[in-house]
Amino acid sequence: MAKVKKQPRPKALPPKGFRDYFGTEVSERKAMLDQIAEVYHLYGFEALESSAVETVEALGKFLPDVDRPNEGVFAWQEDDSDWLALRYDLTAPLARVYAQHRNDLPTPYRRYAMGPVWRNEKPGPGRFRQFYQCDADTVGAPSVAADAEICAMLSDTLERVGIPRGDYIVRVNNRKVLNGVMEVAGLSGDDKEAERGIVLRAIDKLDRLGPDGVRALLGKGREDESGDFTKGAGLSDEQADVVMGFMEAKRASGAETVARLNQLVGGSDIGLSGVQELETIAALIEAQGYGSDRIEIDPSVVRGLGYYTGPVYEAELTFEIKDEKGRPRQFGSVAGGGRYDDLVKRFTGQAVPATGVSIGVDRLLAALRAKGRMEAKVPGPVIVTVMDRDRMASYQAMVGELRAEGIRAEVYLGNPKNFGNQLKYADTRESPVAVIEGSDEAERGVVQLKDLVLGAKIAETATLEEWKGQPAQREVARNDLVAEVRKMLAGDA
Repeated sequence: MAKVKKQPRPKALPPKGFRDYFGTEVSERKAMLDQIAEVYHLYGFEALESSAVETVEALGKFLPDVDRPNEGVFAWQEDDSDWLALRYDLTAPLARVYAQHRNDLPTPYRRYAMGPVWRNEKPGPGRFRQFYQCDADTVGAPSVAADAEICAMLSDTLERVGIPRGDYIVRVNNRKVLNGVMEVAGLSGDDKEAERGIVLRAIDKLDRLGPDGVRALLGKGREDESGDFTKGAGLSDEQADVVMGFMEAKRASGAETVARLNQLVGGSDIGLSGVQELETIAALIEAQGYGSDRIEIDPSVVRGLGYYTGPVYEAELTFEIKDEKGRPRQFGSVAGGGRYDDLVKRFTGQAVPATGVSIGVDRLLAALRAKGRMEAKVPGPVIVTVMDRDRMASYQAMVGELRAEGIRAEVYLGNPKNFGNQLKYADTRESPVAVIEGSDEAERGVVQLKDLVLGAKIAETATLEEWKGQPAQREVARNDLVAEVRKMLAGDA
């Protein structure tokens, strides 16, 4: 008889590019999402929850091939018909929702959305395939006043979650200005689409390659440190001068920057339109009291210029952190967005103006942790220990009273035989107080309250002089349980 092959046990590991989040991390994220939602709600935006799964057709950016849609999304085929995919952002679902319900929604429609998105991309340090985004968008408002409002709201949001003024900047640019620059440089028209694509990709690498590296990509090309050669756009020196002038057009004030951009776009109508929009945004944010220390016009912002149709904006954290090798560097971008007037058109056939911003919640949390700006840990629950199994109803009554007064509490539900293990459990849970009631205490109508925070401090201190007169455990009347626990928690706080 053949021996039955034993099935191997599954590995207790998450898939590559994914991770698990435990109590404190989940609590920190929820607290941040609540803070962001408060600001969005203050600005009049309404919450929307859309499906995490969309048809690939609705997502629009990816199409099926022989086996599955192109790399970039997690997708599967449904019953030999539609391809479905996990959403890769919160904007594409908004376009579908608005197109579907536009007759029932107000115009403009102001919505915010929060939740995980999924990217089927190569993971790396701090880069996961599932992460949280927090978006706010206005659909149906053609005025750049909507863009100015988004920038102001982004500034308020960063300050609300704990990024003070001086540690961030919201930078604003306009795709139309770049289109005007392309026109002046002789790169407009369908026959120049390939060159424009190379130019856009080169501009997008400014932070990483610097001006010299971008200049090389605008010309014949660039060879990196490994010897790999990237073909350039093949622009002449004069054409490259125009593009580089655009990227280096920032001046000391918004007005001076706008004036310089006016010079660069020359007689280009679309370029002048973009400059006028930036001028309007600058005036609107200034009227609301947002100075250049919070929001500034900066032509070097190039995020998503192939996707957006007008103003684009990016929130960058300007303080220094240490990288994995201990080298100082700026944290960088944590949010971005812009105007995208063509996205809903895919469904309706008509252009629908829209603008919005997306905050990378996980990156923002990482930034706050790097600067030690997360709030103190939420204390664990009060632990009611079990001295007598037969008195479980009494212990459950205690936690019921504590919970009724809003105090987090639980009964120890492990094996109560070893009392030391109960206190070790309380330490693991970072509990501030342990409640002890044996048969003796029950007969006398009292309980013992053990201050675990004070006890830990006494254990760590070389001398007890500092803690004399502050016993870590005291006896109180059973009827005073809730009041005495509340006092102890207030003292720990």
